Amino acid sequence: MLFSRIVTRAASTHARILERGLALSSQRGLDGVTLGVLADRVGISKSGLFAHFKSKDDVQIELLDYSSQLSGSHIIEPAMSEPDGLPRLRAVVRNWFGWAPRSGLPGGCPVAAGMFEFDDVESPVRDKIAAIEAEWRLFLCNLVRRAVELGQLRENLEVEQFVWELNGIYLAHHTSQRFLRSPDADQRAAAAFDALVERSLRVGKNRKTKDSIRRRGKSRAG
Repeated sequence: MLFSRIVTRAASTHARILERGLALSSQRGLDGVTLGVLADRVGISKSGLFAHFKSKDDVQIELLDYSSQLSGSHIIEPAMSEPDGLPRLRAVVRNWFGWAPRSGLPGGCPVAAGMFEFDDVESPVRDKIAAIEAEWRLFLCNLVRRAVELGQLRENLEVEQFVWELNGIYLAHHTSQRFLRSPDADQRAAAAFDALVERSLRVGKNRKTKDSIRRRGKSRAG
């Protein structure tokens, strides 16, 4: 019974460290999550923090894993109830743009910020960010390929280019929303994605879809 209480308390402390650490990293970046600051936020000693993590790299890597879990529950899981193919891709993108504030984080996406923080830094943390980004792009590629297989997007679509442009839209939205604080960031990102999809539709579907995209744009503006 005593051991069980100790294990439960340790697990609770570990979860609290991750929650406070992720909130901190969403505002200050991963490099802003120092062991001292994190220990103060959690209300434990620095030595107590070392009982859970051996180094700052370990903290940042586990925070990245935790961020991936949180984003998956807000981006991917709700979209899986949508029909396969293009509707599911649209749902994923809709959930992806601006997911961090909607999840309750006080700042932006820690992974997106980490790509800028660690672009020139060789470290296990950079390797982790690169692995997460590669896995995410593969997931998006699979969604796009499925839409091609179902005949919703054109057969000769270059999937990797589509995903490359989609990631560019996401990063433009991220910087516009977080740094520039543009009030129209959501609307512009949605319009850019709609245009990307329109260019990728099967021949013959474009004209029909233009009207639908215009209607969506007018409803957003209204």
